[in-house]
Amino acid sequence: MKILMHMCCAPCAVYPTQKLLQEKKEIFGLFFNPNIHPIEEYQRRRDTLIEFSKKTNIPIELIDGFMQSEWETFDGTDDERCEMCYSIRLQLAAKYALDNNFDAYTTSLLVSPYQKHDLIKDLGQKIGDNIGVPFYYEDFRTGYRAGQQKAKELGLYRQKYCGCIISYNNTILKKFNNQKLAK
Repeated sequence: MKILMHMCCAPCAVYPTQKLLQEKKEIFGLFFNPNIHPIEEYQRRRDTLIEFSKKTNIPIELIDGFMQSEWETFDGTDDERCEMCYSIRLQLAAKYALDNNFDAYTTSLLVSPYQKHDLIKDLGQKIGDNIGVPFYYEDFRTGYRAGQQKAKELGLYRQKYCGCIISYNNTILKKFNNQKLAK
């Protein structure tokens, strides 16, 4: 089975790719993450995925699409923002999978215990049905810690937030508050 995996970042791709390769699946990675902010973080995650690809011989396609204004001007709730963010990436991945004759598509987002797992699963299946390519679902969360440890062993950059501007701002605020408390 030939599977396209949308890869949100290298550390999150480690466990799912290992597991699928052990199951004799053919994996091809796709980096399209216009949600990652700021631009320096976006570039660092992209470059780390390139490094991961070289170390593991997993081919990847990079689709640049940094979209700062869309995220800064989004007027919905946090849940609506997450749905928009997942949808944009999964729609592009599903279309890419269809256009390039993959048997199915999936996402490394399914490994993270910090993401909205059920929403990702539901969107992936709906988008796949609409576009005409199956969404390969597997709950990879059981391997999250092992994947993070392997990423550390590989010397891969491991970020401290999901990537969106909200989580970035929350990380900065938390860091500021911790520094303030330490004084």
